[in-house]
Amino acid sequence: MPDDGGRPNKRALVISAHPDDSEFGAAGTIALWARQGWEVYYLICTDGSKGSDDPEMTPEKLAPLRREEQRAAVQVVGGKEVFFLEYVDGELEYTPEYARDVVRAIRTIRPYTVFSHDPNQIVRNMFVNHRDHRTAGTVALDAVYPLARNRPTFPELLNEGLEPHSTKEVYLWSASDTNFSVDITDVIDLKLEALSKHASQMAEMAARLDQIRAFWKNEDGRYMENFRRIVIPF
Repeated sequence: MPDDGGRPNKRALVISAHPDDSEFGAAGTIALWARQGWEVYYLICTDGSKGSDDPEMTPEKLAPLRREEQRAAVQVVGGKEVFFLEYVDGELEYTPEYARDVVRAIRTIRPYTVFSHDPNQIVRNMFVNHRDHRTAGTVALDAVYPLARNRPTFPELLNEGLEPHSTKEVYLWSASDTNFSVDITDVIDLKLEALSKHASQMAEMAARLDQIRAFWKNEDGRYMENFRRIVIPF
């Protein structure tokens, strides 16, 4: 987190592909920032409608359920507000329309900081990064620079009264090349509580709570969230 001196606002925007991504990636950090007076907004890019193996569940039933789960999770960590773009889960594509939607959110909220997915293909040699995660991360970065700050880009947004905006820093979760860590030991229980609000995704969470908690535990016993932090100098 930057020092207070000279910062024009304490607003952050979390851009994630699906409901629950931000809780896995940054819920502890967000909880700490909210305690320090930050307003944290969320932009969820897909409807989450494909995230179930339940044969009785349909996309039409799952999408509104996941919106409510996301709102509940945000409330746990002290987030301000959630916005949903509702692109189809698993089919997120880099289109001008989608990029414009993300730029619109940035110009509306005018964040100092943006959190999002690292758009890398492989996550720490552990698993293949979901295609929606990669797309959301790429568009988030492009929206931060150069799209949201360039006046001629998406002139229709100027007609909506949305002036260009320059975000000052980006935090990317699930990055293979991390350079910034946040000690979330004091809020690890809040992070797990926020994750538990995604009940449609966490059916077996109670049985695996120790395993899930251990994912963020360092060798020294502290719980950490790790990011690739990018400071934009201009």
